[in-house]
Amino acid sequence: MTEGSIARHLTAYALPLILGNLFQLLYNAVDSVVIGRYAGEAAVAAVSASNPVMTIAVLGVSGLTIGASVLMSRFFGAEDHDRLRGEVATICLFGLAVSMGILLLGMPLSVPFLRLLRTPEEVMDRAAGYLRVVLLGFPFTFQYNALASAMRSMGDSRGPVLCLAAASVLNTVLDILAVGVLKMDVMGAALATVIAQAVSAGMCLYLIRRIPLLRLSRRQMKIDPSLLRETLRIGSVTALQQVCLPLGKVIIQSVINAQGVAMIAAFNACSRIDDFAIVPAQSISSALMTCMAQNLGAGKKDRARQSFWVGLRIELIYSFCVCLVVYWLRRPIMYLFAPSPEADMVALGVTYLGILSPFYLMPAFNNTLPGSFRAIKRMGVTLAATLTQMGIRVIMISILVPRIGISGAAWATVIGWIPMSTLEGLYYAYVWRKKFQ
Repeated sequence: MTEGSIARHLTAYALPLILGNLFQLLYNAVDSVVIGRYAGEAAVAAVSASNPVMTIAVLGVSGLTIGASVLMSRFFGAEDHDRLRGEVATICLFGLAVSMGILLLGMPLSVPFLRLLRTPEEVMDRAAGYLRVVLLGFPFTFQYNALASAMRSMGDSRGPVLCLAAASVLNTVLDILAVGVLKMDVMGAALATVIAQAVSAGMCLYLIRRIPLLRLSRRQMKIDPSLLRETLRIGSVTALQQVCLPLGKVIIQSVINAQGVAMIAAFNACSRIDDFAIVPAQSISSALMTCMAQNLGAGKKDRARQSFWVGLRIELIYSFCVCLVVYWLRRPIMYLFAPSPEADMVALGVTYLGILSPFYLMPAFNNTLPGSFRAIKRMGVTLAATLTQMGIRVIMISILVPRIGISGAAWATVIGWIPMSTLEGLYYAYVWRKKFQ
């Protein structure tokens, strides 16, 4: 990414990532669609109630691997291959230890976590069972993210997508078989997810072993303390920023759970749709981060600065297209998640999406700016902006949802996005640009 057209590099890198994110989101969406169709609204509510717990763990992992990816991209740009291999070994081994700890901690605490979320008693057993089974796949999730970050840091964003594509297809087939044919309810969906996660991690490991630069010997498979400290210094801030969102969503989910099963099911479906609309745009941010980090590693500051503006334009184009699609198709999209077109959750979801989807342009700024900040190891402002955004959103949703229903959840999200964009924009205008002058 240090030579040639920036737009072409970002597009070629981001498109596979977007496709990969869509496959990743398809994991959860297929669970919701199949469960809604074959197991009913209460089963959808059970899965929805358990999702915030897993989301916290997964996004924490993502934050750590993003920190590792910044270092690997810089090492690759500077052609420091020894430290690149050392970073790959460090994040994989450290990730294995962390993921096993989360698995062992999460099993006995599943029910207490769900009670904190005010999960309705009628879905408690199903939610706890689903969460415990899905936790078994968490070590595979960490390893996939770590290995995928290594490949992406070298500019290969296609390999991880192939792994996710295969796993997503497998997950869909197993979901239909386990829930629709064998009638295993939410446990079947959980087992399908774990098997698919194991397949994606295994395929990613196979691809890594075929890259000579990343083929590590047993002697090289060790944790480098200095690299681990640097990874944690960068990654911990990003992980905390990533975790802030689901932690806030835990509180939000507890407010939603108190409104009844129909509201839980509708909010779960809308959250999936929001993810499809917003999360793939984060791939553009990842492409921007990698491009800028490689160029900074190669000493090309002007090219790194140009990359930011190209990335922002791509983000805005994508977000505008998604905004139009979700707004005009919100009702048929909701039908996918409902057991019938007359279900209460459909009307609730249409209301939510009608309010929020026109504002999908705002996350374009909230994705581009953090990508550039991570490339220059300045993640503090992103953390502050995220904390502000989620804090305001939690306060507003606690006030509005009990009074005006699901519309309050949509407006609370919009109100939270505004200060986030403002803080990050001010930081860019007055501080970040000085690095390139």
